[in-house]
This record gives sequence, C-alpha cells and structure tokens, in this order.
Amino acid sequence: MSRLRILAEGRDCEARLTGICNGNRETTVLAHFRLSGISGMGFKSPDIIAAWLCSACHAHVDTHKDCQTQLDFAKAVFRTQAKLIEEKEVKW
Repeated sequence: MSRLRILAEGRDCEARLTGICNGNRETTVLAHFRLSGISGMGFKSPDIIAAWLCSACHAHVDTHKDCQTQLDFAKAVFRTQAKLIEEKEVKW
C-alpha cells in the first residue's frame, strides 16, 4: 500500500457532500479521480490524483457521474493535495 493511501486513514472527508457525507473518519480512504487518459478499465489514476473521502461520499462519486458531483470530487482532490503539500508529504 502506498504512503498516500496509508495517510488517508483516520482523516476528515474532503468532499463533505451535503446529505451524503457520514463524517466517519474510520471509513476514510484515498478515492481516485477517474479521467480518460489517466485511468481506465483495470487501472486507477496515480495516488496524487485522489481525495480523502468517507465511505458514503466515495460510493456516491463512484456511482454519480454528473457534472456537479465530479466538480465536488475534483475540489476534494485539490483540498487533499493542498493538505499533503502543507504537511510536506508531497513536494511542490
């Protein structure tokens, strides 16, 4: 398991989807943003293109591909990346 996946454990959900987020840090995982050209059938995006999401938000973004959900997910990726840079877990 990669360091970035391990770092997701016990974190706050960065999507915080209204009416969906369970706020349970025990369920937080590194959820990979899927995008044509960087992910596909059988392979995930690189770990840096992912967000810390609770199980409920993760299930939602995996099953809802509408523009608003994907925008909210992308914002969560940016928030996760910003925290990783702030904590010096990734270099900028």
